[in-house]
Amino acid sequence: MRILSILLMLFIYHGAAGQTKKHNVSDQIKSLNWDVIGTVKFELNEKNELLPIYGETINRFKNKEFDLRGYLIPIKNSQKQQKFLLATLPINQCYFCGQNGVPIMIMIEMENAISFTEKPIRVKGILKLTNDNATYQPPVSIVNAKLII
Repeated sequence: MRILSILLMLFIYHGAAGQTKKHNVSDQIKSLNWDVIGTVKFELNEKNELLPIYGETINRFKNKEFDLRGYLIPIKNSQKQQKFLLATLPINQCYFCGQNGVPIMIMIEMENAISFTEKPIRVKGILKLTNDNATYQPPVSIVNAKLII
């Protein structure tokens, strides 16, 4: 919920600044690794928790080195980012306007902070899967990540 709130605030800020743009299909990043992440399903349990369900496809990569290209979505207001979300669409596109929906996003925890950029980045680290409530914690993350140039 906290992450969704942050994304909503970012959307409102960018919309108010007139920087939100229509979905550009060529901006969307597609790859086999994003397809692997896209296999995660969710179920709502009796406690109203949104729990991830991991299939064989993504479990093959659990606790192994994994690389991914995407757009940096900050969760803290800072020029340097060490923990952030990585998405298939850039932050300045309209996530909630009904044109392109909410993109797949995962948490990235870098070994060293990197500068914010609106251009796609590529990171490599260890793929972690959590069974916590996905409302409060992204179920998929890459930890000990390094920027690949």
